[in-house]
Amino acid sequence: MKSAIELAMSRLNKEAPIRKLTDEQKHRIAEIDSEITAKIAEKKVFLDGEMAKSAGDPQAQDELRRQLAGEIARLEEKRDEKKEKARREFGG
Repeated sequence: MKSAIELAMSRLNKEAPIRKLTDEQKHRIAEIDSEITAKIAEKKVFLDGEMAKSAGDPQAQDELRRQLAGEIARLEEKRDEKKEKARREFGG
């Protein structure tokens, strides 16, 4: 007997079959992850330095935290878009 999850996955696969990624797609997606992770780390290091400079100013630190959160969200959105493009373009 199949579990509810197995039944749901089976129905979903009938409606929209899962395409296997090619090696080229997997490689490109890994490159994208690595690139964006590095950019996020770069932003964190930079803004950590700025936070240290503004140690006595809570308002400035809050602004820097908001800036970092916005940058991370933007970069993650960019990562998702690039990965989706790689899934569509390479190999099928």
